[in-house]
Amino acid sequence: MNFPKELKYTETHEWIKVDGENAFVGITEFAATHLGDIVFIEIETEGENLEAKEAFGSIEAVKTVSDVYMPVSGEVIEVNQAILDDPALVNKDCYGEGWLIKIKINNPEELNNLLDAKAYEAVAKE
Repeated sequence: MNFPKELKYTETHEWIKVDGENAFVGITEFAATHLGDIVFIEIETEGENLEAKEAFGSIEAVKTVSDVYMPVSGEVIEVNQAILDDPALVNKDCYGEGWLIKIKINNPEELNNLLDAKAYEAVAKE
């Protein structure tokens, strides 16, 4: 499994990539693999301010539905239209074209509560 070192991770299998005061959020390769073929993604929180660990949407795979959670508190400023049109992008490229949302981070200090790649890899092996 691939866990890019430049990203931060949550124990609920989301990743975040900081870009200035904004950040991209998606699910990890571990999550995408365990969900299986993703067939539908619902994200209706664009424009909303959400707290860390609050659900911002859901992902439906062939056999299950799973909520996805904010790694840090922030405003959802963009939803990736490409994954709404083609949910399988998340399975194909979860760290690139398969990102889910772009957020404006409310409190950058919260990033310190997240896992680095090595710590997340340990969680994924449990």
